[in-house]
Amino acid sequence: MLKWVRYTVVVPLLSVAAACSTGGNSMSAPPPTMASPVADDAVLKRDSFAALQALYAKEPKSKEIGDKSKAILIFPNLVKAGFLAGVEGGDGVLIENGRVTGVYNITAVSYGMQAGVEKFAQAMFLTNDAAVNYLRSSDGWSLGVGPTVVLVDAGAARSLTTTTLQSDVYAFLFGQEGLMAGLGLQGQKITRLGS
Repeated sequence: MLKWVRYTVVVPLLSVAAACSTGGNSMSAPPPTMASPVADDAVLKRDSFAALQALYAKEPKSKEIGDKSKAILIFPNLVKAGFLAGVEGGDGVLIENGRVTGVYNITAVSYGMQAGVEKFAQAMFLTNDAAVNYLRSSDGWSLGVGPTVVLVDAGAARSLTTTTLQSDVYAFLFGQEGLMAGLGLQGQKITRLGS
């Protein structure tokens, strides 16, 4: 019985999340059969750099951390949808020395009291080579395993200094639009797309 309930809740939520994650105005977007992977990559890169600049403008401490980081993993258009069970997903890019060096996908499934749909962005600042190497070598990085990740909120950002950065990864969630509460990193899995 529980398995049936799980499928009847999760499958529709995955469909909603997939539909919402296309982003943008559906009138101006080409039909899925006409979109090319190169065009999609160009849009993803543009959106990623724009989201990173928006974060820097809103939270200057993130710019300081970014300048000291070895790489930045940014997901500009994440969508979380839920009703009792929640799904989250979207694509992003890895930026090293100002260049995109990889495309990644992030997914998460959660259970509990939740309802609504929310769109947001996530930036992860990888501060050392070990964190970057782990991201590249893992077959899907489940957050909570591997490098230490610190979720930075507005209060914590004010107290951070670049001389005292000790964790492997600092993550910022920003640009929230929607009515779902309780965004976090629990259950997220990051996987490289393509070769």
